[in-house]
Amino acid sequence: MVSSRRNRTVALTCLGVVALMVGAAFAAVPLYDLFCRVTGYGGTPMVNPAVPAQQDARTIRVEFVANVNAGLPWTFRPAQRAVTLHGAEEGVAFYLARNDSDRPVTGISTYNVTPEKAAPYFNKIACFCFTEQTLAPGQQVEMPLAFWVDPQMFDDPATRDVRVVTVSYTFYRSLDDAQRAGALAAAGPHVGGFVPNTAPPRAGERRARP
Repeated sequence: MVSSRRNRTVALTCLGVVALMVGAAFAAVPLYDLFCRVTGYGGTPMVNPAVPAQQDARTIRVEFVANVNAGLPWTFRPAQRAVTLHGAEEGVAFYLARNDSDRPVTGISTYNVTPEKAAPYFNKIACFCFTEQTLAPGQQVEMPLAFWVDPQMFDDPATRDVRVVTVSYTFYRSLDDAQRAGALAAAGPHVGGFVPNTAPPRAGERRARP
């Protein structure tokens, strides 16, 4: 009888551990994403709209890079190569995206900041990342990014040598769109086939076209 109760206790304990592990596995991705956004870990910019009132006299150059996954028939480029800002100065930049196909296509972007050690000081106010964007055939749009750099970066021994910060966006075809278009294999698990484009737009490409 004692042995039977002991076996039931061990079995229930094991089931509890398994349930906890399964729950942790399902929560891992959103929790990791939240952790990165809050801490800047892995080159993920911080999400913080509270721009300090006092600007810093020191400046930082912010460069912009655009990448397109091979499964997305878009042209995607920054509207400007770089901007130079004071610490705590609010900056606004634009990216241009154009659907080069003959049908509506939905894309979604990710982003990161390099060097990674500077990411905790790069604060994003608003951007187009992680939001599906659907463009009609031939449509071109401007996508804004609003941000500021925490002047504490200039005093941190780990980052005070940083003079240039690079913001990199990568656009992928959304999995739902790829499945509808029969291009799911090309969309893949968001890896490979990147086409970097850091060139500013040509004359006349700045404004969005309907």
